Amino acid sequence: MMVSMETYLRRGKRSLKMLALSPGFRTGGAVLAYWGSGFLLSAASLLDSPQPLALGLICAASGWRSVLIGLGAALGYPCFWGQAGGQGIVWSAAAVMLSLMVGRGEHRRDAPLLLPFTAALLTAVTGLTFRLLNLERAPLSVYGLRVALSLGGTMLFMQAFSCRDAVTDWLVGGVAVLALAQAAPWPWLNPGYILAGMLAVGGALPAAALAGAGLDLARVAAVPMTAVLSLAFFLRLIPFRQRWQQYGGPALCCLGVSLLWGVVDYTPLPGLLLGGCLAALLPPRAQILQRRGGTGLAQVRLELGAEVLAATGQLLLEMEPPPIDVQGLLDRACQRACSACSARRSCTQKDQLRAELLEHPLDADCRKPGRLIPELNRAREQLKDLQGLRRKQGEYRGALLQQYRFLGDFLRGLADKLPRRGEEAAALYQVEVSARSRGKERANGDRCLAFPGPGPTYFILLCDGMGTGMGAAQEGGVAAEHLRRMLLAGFPAKYALRSYNSLLALRDAAGAVTMDLAELHLDSGLVRLYKWGAAPSWVLTRRGTQKIGTATPPPGIAVTGIREAEEKLSLRRGEVLILLSDGVDGEGALSRTSLSPDAPPGELAAEILERGCGSGEDDATVAVVRLRPANLSPS
Repeated sequence: MMVSMETYLRRGKRSLKMLALSPGFRTGGAVLAYWGSGFLLSAASLLDSPQPLALGLICAASGWRSVLIGLGAALGYPCFWGQAGGQGIVWSAAAVMLSLMVGRGEHRRDAPLLLPFTAALLTAVTGLTFRLLNLERAPLSVYGLRVALSLGGTMLFMQAFSCRDAVTDWLVGGVAVLALAQAAPWPWLNPGYILAGMLAVGGALPAAALAGAGLDLARVAAVPMTAVLSLAFFLRLIPFRQRWQQYGGPALCCLGVSLLWGVVDYTPLPGLLLGGCLAALLPPRAQILQRRGGTGLAQVRLELGAEVLAATGQLLLEMEPPPIDVQGLLDRACQRACSACSARRSCTQKDQLRAELLEHPLDADCRKPGRLIPELNRAREQLKDLQGLRRKQGEYRGALLQQYRFLGDFLRGLADKLPRRGEEAAALYQVEVSARSRGKERANGDRCLAFPGPGPTYFILLCDGMGTGMGAAQEGGVAAEHLRRMLLAGFPAKYALRSYNSLLALRDAAGAVTMDLAELHLDSGLVRLYKWGAAPSWVLTRRGTQKIGTATPPPGIAVTGIREAEEKLSLRRGEVLILLSDGVDGEGALSRTSLSPDAPPGELAAEILERGCGSGEDDATVAVVRLRPANLSPS
């Protein structure tokens, strides 16, 4: 019985999916991918000189990723360039320090151009230093090209990390082909040709053209590869009987262009043929947004709405409230005090009264202070009331600015996702969650919700209304339902929490509820745990327990300046996440429990609740969360 090529490809694709579920394979693959990307990007050259493309990738990454990329680049520059790679080592080390110092999320959000321009400045200073020390004699054109590439490369990779789109994918593919083509150990099996063949068969026309441009800039082929790969894209539009027949399109076009060009070069053929076959493993091609259609019109309107909200918020930010008329308060106090004074016509002290007397009324120089000092005290109280009202107005304005910014970012995110609707990542894990609760009174102030979010996400939300009884139950229920609706609508988790914090602050309900939110990413097994005033959580593994989070101020204290605490963890290896309300002694319960992470979540939650309730003076809730690999359906 004959087995077709597509059957082999389907089996290989399924085997790769099963292998991808292994936590060790995923971790090792991520380490190798980040290290290898830095190593291979160091091979990229233009004008026969090394270029700082790896520097841009290091700056765009963060944390341990930037360190791995930096280590790969620091090894790659001397490996590919010898002594000429010394400047690349400096680029890599400086970029790692820069990424670790200013590559945090708030810096990227508040000043998105800080890293690109700092990377460009770093490249310029490094090049100038090497020229002054006579360590390099590169022409001025190379110097300018390096500065431009460090700026553009950092911006490109930052966009690729934060919010991928079709154009960014095309450009990154072209840069990858440029680097791989110059890092080839074997000319007949150049990895640059393999990737270019994959993009020509499985990508869009711009992706194929940019891949060809990368090969032409690398100057590894004697024929114009941009023309070859563009023709290969159009060749696949022919309705072949079998899909595998179009896999040889890049190699066939290369052979045809070589004959027309008058150059016989068979070197690219094996790599292009292999890349065309490997294109069957690529995900479906993203469709470009057509601005003339309904989808394009909706995206434009969403973007315009986001711009209007941003402009409105900027107007509110620039609008300064009128100052408090302190001198007017003093004049009215003096008028009331002096109107019935017998010495008002001959008094010389009233012209010497200053606004500072409202802070210290007893310092007033008056022949009859019994009338003036009470009026000054009254004016001082009015000034305090006005200052308190002004602070409250500032909080209102801050809350309104937050909502405008949150809504603007939300609409902008919807506009970015609109062209790629239906292309969500597949869930590789399924959620096992169970909660147990015990209330001091009939009305329980703890509210725990578990629900799927947009795409491959799942949320576990635990809201603890402070105190016990009906009031606590109402606060916890309202908070949980409000946050659930915002998360289901697609609001980012931190925006939803900060929005409810503003609502509590405006209601003068600080500490009315605490919020504990776990955002599970079912495509990767990673978890973002957001806490605002909530009790610490725990992670239970076969090696023991680990405490997650610390005590923080409750929400509602202020609109700005206080934020949620965020923790990142992984549940890919069978770890168990345990969320607790204030009424549970987690440390004492987990030290006495005998269940393992493999126990059913319901049994584990029930035992922790039984052992950790203590005196039972507060409502108690335990939520146990675990991820299991999803079943792979046959393809």
